Formats: sequence, structure tokens, C-alpha cells
Amino acid sequence: MRLLLDTHVILWSAAEPEKIPSKVCEELENESNELWFSPISVWEILLLAEKGRIFLKGDHRKGIRKMLQELPLREAVINQEVAIQSRYIDLPHQDSADRFLAATALVYDLILVTADRRLFDSKRFSVLTIP
Repeated sequence: MRLLLDTHVILWSAAEPEKIPSKVCEELENESNELWFSPISVWEILLLAEKGRIFLKGDHRKGIRKMLQELPLREAVINQEVAIQSRYIDLPHQDSADRFLAATALVYDLILVTADRRLFDSKRFSVLTIP
């Protein structure tokens, strides 16, 4: 499977893996699965650090780079099709980060791994839910 990790799943993987249910953890650890991230998650993590909602040691830029180096993730680049789809994706809300993550899953044919219930019911992209 090709899995796109939602921002909170990246954070949990790096700092709080106990929050990830064992079935989902098995998929994340399965070497035959590809793990992906969106640059939007980097943006979100930096915003959370700036607001003091999470802690990144030292320089935030170095902290996020270090965290991503330690996780076996591939980058799903934001391109024009992701940008276009982000405006037309069927979501019940206008959260920009969620719209970009959903559009990335759609464009790159990835399964979005998330605990965000607002993303569970889309018919246009696949979701691996974390209850």
C-alpha cells in the first residue's frame, strides 16, 4: 500500500507511537508499504511549534528536518494538479491543510492515514482510519 500520513500521524510516529493503534502500526512498519508525507504537514508542524502547541528542540527548521530524516517517508510534492484538486475535493469543511492533504492523496493515488473524522467519508480518495 501507498500511505500518506496525516500531520498528527507523523507527529505520533516521531514522539508518541503509543497513540497509533496496533493494526495501523503494523501497516506503517510493513516494509512492503510506501510511506509518504506532504509538505503541507511540514508547514502545519512548524505552525504548531510557533504557537507552542508542540515542542521542537532548538531551531524549528532543524527540528523538522531531523524528524523527517528519522522517519522513512517519501515526499509527495505539491504540484499544480494538487493545488487545483484542493479547491474541488469533496470535504465538509474548508481547512486548507486538510484540503491539500486530501488532494495529495487523490492525485498521487495514496491512502490517507488519519484520525480526523472529517476526512473519513470522502468518496474520491481512500482513507485508513485511526479510531
